[in-house]
Amino acid sequence: MRAHYRYEGLSESELAPDPFAQFALWFAQATASGLHEPNAMICATADEHGRPSTRTVLLKRHDERGFVFFTNYGSRKGREIEANPYVSLLFPWHGIARQVIVSGTAERTGRDETAAYFRTRPHGSQLGAWASEQSSRVASRQELDRMYAELAARYPEGEDVPAPAQWGGYRVRPETVEFWQGRENRLHDRLRYSRSEGGGWEIERLCP
Repeated sequence: MRAHYRYEGLSESELAPDPFAQFALWFAQATASGLHEPNAMICATADEHGRPSTRTVLLKRHDERGFVFFTNYGSRKGREIEANPYVSLLFPWHGIARQVIVSGTAERTGRDETAAYFRTRPHGSQLGAWASEQSSRVASRQELDRMYAELAARYPEGEDVPAPAQWGGYRVRPETVEFWQGRENRLHDRLRYSRSEGGGWEIERLCP
């Protein structure tokens, strides 16, 4: 099982001056290409002992402040972020032979930002955030469905559902952002932005 990547590559002269503008460009291209859920990203965290864990989450916002996703703060990733804020995000855009790798620190978004996003979620997803104590044990699927049904009766369609106190956003503020472009003969292009001491960004090419 071996894919052959394209000839066209990625050069330093093509890059935007900062990783946020470059990501916005690539994200728009990934979306236009028809990739399924281009905002899906692998989020890697580690506990206080350095033991890693990964899962797929959805990017919900990105700007010059960082990359935002939402979760239950009591989930495994939430507990690990509170103990060790260093995280890595990976956008695996295999269909267009590209990857973006973000390394940085995660911090909670404000409650106003969380509440504003929560109101945009479908009604069922709002109820699901209440019904699921993410990553904790549950006796059965029937028990989970029962909790959801109780919430649906309490908050029928059209009624405002408040954001749970233990649910909210994390913003990942990057220290490095790598843009990976697949090339022929496994000589891929890897260009990485790193924060400089002056607050700007330095760009370096990495061997594939």
